[in-house]
Formats: sequence, C-alpha cells, structure tokens
Amino acid sequence: MNIMMFAHDGSLNRGCEAIVRSSTDIIKEKIGGAKVYLASGRPETDKFITNLDGIVNGANLNITKYSYEWFVSSLKVKILHDESYALGKIHHNIIKHIKDMDVCLSIGGDNYCYGEQPGLYEIDRRIKSKGKKLVLWGCSIGEEDISERKLEDLKLFDLILARETLTYRILKSKGLSNVKLCADPAFTMKKEELELPKGWKKGETIGLNFSPLVWNKNKKSLVALGDLIKHILNTTNMTIALTPHVIDEGNNDYEILYRYYKEFRNTGRVIILPDHLSAKQYKGYIARMRFFIGARTHATIAAYSNCIPTMVLGYSVKSKGIAMDIFGYEKLVLSIEEISDNKKLKNSFDEMVKEEDEIRQILKKSLPIVQKMSYKAVDYLNEIVM
Repeated sequence: MNIMMFAHDGSLNRGCEAIVRSSTDIIKEKIGGAKVYLASGRPETDKFITNLDGIVNGANLNITKYSYEWFVSSLKVKILHDESYALGKIHHNIIKHIKDMDVCLSIGGDNYCYGEQPGLYEIDRRIKSKGKKLVLWGCSIGEEDISERKLEDLKLFDLILARETLTYRILKSKGLSNVKLCADPAFTMKKEELELPKGWKKGETIGLNFSPLVWNKNKKSLVALGDLIKHILNTTNMTIALTPHVIDEGNNDYEILYRYYKEFRNTGRVIILPDHLSAKQYKGYIARMRFFIGARTHATIAAYSNCIPTMVLGYSVKSKGIAMDIFGYEKLVLSIEEISDNKKLKNSFDEMVKEEDEIRQILKKSLPIVQKMSYKAVDYLNEIVM
C-alpha cells in the first residue's frame, strides 16, 4: 500500500516533524508492507526523517504572469468564477503524485483552523476524482472554524480522525458520519536523550516554551511571562530551561525565548536549549524536566507523554481537547486572555507544584490509554482500505 502525506510545510516546526515521524512509525508497525511518502512544502527541512520511503517536493508553483496558464486562469476565475484550473497548477507538485498512491493523508493537524483552504479543497477533490482514499489525519477544528464551504470539503473524506474529544463532538454535531476519535500520533514518538547542557539541574529543571504566535495574539503576555520567571526564581531552587519548538523564519520560538535568556542569564539559573535539535531530541530533554510550561501543542505533548506536569499557555481547541482527554477537564490550560494576568500565571504555576504528585499519577494512568488511541487511528485507516 502506498500512502502519501500532504499539507505539510516542512519540519522547522518540530510539531509537524513529530506528526510525520510518529505517524510513519505507527502505520508501518501495524500495516504490513505499507510505504509512506511525504509531499513537503520544504523538503530540504525533512531530510533527517529517515523512516520515510520517500520525500517529494510539494511546494506551491507560481503561475507566470502573461503565460498561457495565467491567461486561462484569469479567464476562468473572472468569467466562470472557477478557481480549479489555477489551483491545480499551483498545487501540481502534489497532484501529480496522486495517481501512484492508494491513500492520501492530509496531516496538517490544525490546518483547518485558519480560515478557508481553497488549495486543500482542490487537492482533496482531485484525490477523490482519481478514486483514491482520502483521510484527514489527527485534526483539530473549532466550532468557529467551520463554514459551509469547509463542511462540503470535509464530506469528501473517507475518514476524518479527530485527535481529541472536543473536535470529535463538534464534527459529529455537524452531521459528519465519517469521523472517528483517536489521539495525536506524537504521543507515541520515541525520544532521543543528548548530554545535559551546562547549568541543567537534575530533577530540578523546569522547561519553558513560548511562541511569537501566542505573543502576537496578546502583546501583554511577554511581560507577564517575564514576571512568572521571576516568581519561579524567587520561590523555588529550580533552573529554567527555555525550550524552542518551532524555529521557522517569522515564527521562531528561539528569538522570543532569547530575550528572556538575556534578561535572566546572570542569575545562573536560566539556560536556553539550541535552536537546531530534532523533535526527538527536544523530547529527550523535556522528558528529564520536573515541570513544563508551553505554548506549542507538540512541546506540551512531549511533556504529557513523559508524565511531566504541564501548564499550557494560550489554549486552542486542540490544547483544551487534549487536556480534557487526559484529565477529564481543562487542567492547567490558560486562555489567550489569561496569559497576561500575572496573578493567574503565578497561581497556576503554584497549583502545578502543589499538585505535582497527583498530576503525575493521573498522567501515568492516562498515558497508556491515550497512546492506545493514537494507534487506533491506524486501525481505522486499515478498515477503509481492506
């Protein structure tokens, strides 16, 4: 069976890398003879993912102005209000591989949380027109994200795998009968442990991840998080390891975390992890932390999956849903508005420290169940191709 993952824009987002790595592993583990290929918008960033059977260039193509394609596209759009020809040309690097595949997995996770996706809709339509199986793999979609056009696209899928209960309930409430509940595949990703950096305090290091994406949604959060760092330094003996997880230009965690490093490095208790590690290597460090505070979903998944008490900054439907599936409610998940509230941040951190043992016990009990749900995705996949 040939499987192509698409809707992936490269692995400088280590969460996207984690999805590709872990999905490939669990698919190959449970489906004998499966070959997994990745269509990547930036294939040069994925070359170190060695468990794939191939990586193809899935980058968008430009339509040259005044070319034949440009004239045809313009006429179809302006006169017929038809984008399909233009979108087919733009996404040709993905579309041309559909004929060689048995199943196509749209793996973006939260791609459907960011407005209309006409390019994806066109790819999906082409996949179905060629009689191939189409799967939305491990998605999160909020109530506010669903439009009539998006709903029509979702109806095309042979299988939609919601990675948490909130999304599952929302999609079912829209009348979709092709939805199954699973868990994010990254819960199963293996870790790689590198040598601990200078300044790391064994058993007494807390990880902190923050992102430009969250900061841009609440500008006051930058100062509030700095106050939280001061609170941690003043009330504990722990070292803080600033932990980037997305290192993409214009959306680089390392750049925003380095501000805190410069401000607090003279304390001798604030260090920063490098900006070039793989998802497995970041997970290897997170696994040896005592606590974790994170804005990036897959950084928090790395913590949860190693039973590390975790506080989530700036929730989305995915982080709310994941916490609910682990704890039964939104445990230590702060909204975009709340992360600029100094008192709320400090109280949530103090709550995490106070309830450390209880949280660890819940995580130890929940983790095998969640990981089983990750593997359940492959069972559902297998059912539609049998």
